[in-house]
Amino acid sequence: MDFLCHILSPLGGLTLASDGEALTGLWFDGQAHFGAGLSDVREERSLPVFDEVRRWLALYFDGRQPDFTPPLCPRGTAFQRAVWDALLDIPYGQTTTYGELARRLGGASARAVGGAVGRNPVSIIIPCHRVLGADGRLTGYAGGLERKRYLLRLEGVAFRE
Repeated sequence: MDFLCHILSPLGGLTLASDGEALTGLWFDGQAHFGAGLSDVREERSLPVFDEVRRWLALYFDGRQPDFTPPLCPRGTAFQRAVWDALLDIPYGQTTTYGELARRLGGASARAVGGAVGRNPVSIIIPCHRVLGADGRLTGYAGGLERKRYLLRLEGVAFRE
């Protein structure tokens, strides 16, 4: 069973998902791959992890770097989870490229890394928005490029259009 919660953010509605203990999903309403990995059995419920996520997001959208990470348990393949773990290592206010992530992951293809980044089920907290193209240009984002621009600017990141 999955537990869901809907909240509003400066970038629109967000849907949070949990297994009851950890955050398993955080999607912009209507984004690509919305709800991937959710079971067919779902229930709206208030949970402590959702309260932690709300607190994290409030700090983040206030322009401050949160000093904690809510418990996370994104669902995916072993390779996807390795990529998502690598995303968590990208510091606030900094970026990397798909190629650099691929090198850090032992030589995986940048295309495979890009596929896993694009399927990140925990937007914002697992910072896939911090990944740019090889030339430092803004590239795709499941939540839309306008949201990616907003998130990067919020963190003070310079990027090429």
